[in-house]
Amino acid sequence: MMIAIVTDSTSDLTREQLAGLSVRSVPLYVLFDGKNLKDGFEITPTELFRGMKAGIKPPSTSQPSPAEFAEAYRTALEGGADEVLSIHISGKLSGTVQSARLAAQDFGGRVTVVDSQTASGGLGMQVQRAARRVAEGRSVSEIVAELERVQTKMAIRFMVGTLDFLRINGRIGGAQAMLGSLLNIKPILKVENGRVEAAGKVRGSKRAVAEIVEFCRDYVQQHGPSNATFLLTEGAEELLTELRAGLNSLDLEQLSVLPLGAVVATHVGPGTAGVCLEPKEV
Repeated sequence: MMIAIVTDSTSDLTREQLAGLSVRSVPLYVLFDGKNLKDGFEITPTELFRGMKAGIKPPSTSQPSPAEFAEAYRTALEGGADEVLSIHISGKLSGTVQSARLAAQDFGGRVTVVDSQTASGGLGMQVQRAARRVAEGRSVSEIVAELERVQTKMAIRFMVGTLDFLRINGRIGGAQAMLGSLLNIKPILKVENGRVEAAGKVRGSKRAVAEIVEFCRDYVQQHGPSNATFLLTEGAEELLTELRAGLNSLDLEQLSVLPLGAVVATHVGPGTAGVCLEPKEV
């Protein structure tokens, strides 16, 4: 039984990683400077931030159409796959998974759509886990059950340079309570139950790094050996170095650093660093 995996560009997996996993990715769109641009193909975070500094109106984002997902599914099935497993950004953050579900209806039960309940590195890690299980010969139902278990244990903690991007795009959820003007207060955010929420606030970036390291230490104590993927936008390189160094003593396999794509960067802005965690076994 051959299973093909489809995801979307908010997994922030690189083209090389996607090719290595044999995963198809359907891009979301960034509406910027009057153009509707494909995430990862026609717009980068650097171009986005540079344009905004030059005075271009902040961008918005939109999901792929059902027709674009249908094309990806058709290509996979005509290419020899028996089934498709389609894994996507939380439905509470984007309409992407709904587009995927609409498209899947036309394929007679051969396409299974999964809401990852997360985004970016969290989605990317679920896609990578699914690809490993496909290679081991697991069935779609077995893989979906494992992903659902992972989702209950997966954690993301990140800090942003400014909350303005989350506020502008309406993705801030419970973190709105932190929108204050107190000097040098750094919010720590999480993705929980499919939404961006507040996880805490501290004074200064170094303290924010220390808080995230402490969270990771507690996580490993609770869940045992775990995997970590790191999130980054420009301007947070030093913070990420400090974060990774702080985790070196933990039973944590540091998988990769994912520079965020343009869609996710649209919502979090420059100066973002964070970590996604999952147990190795669930």
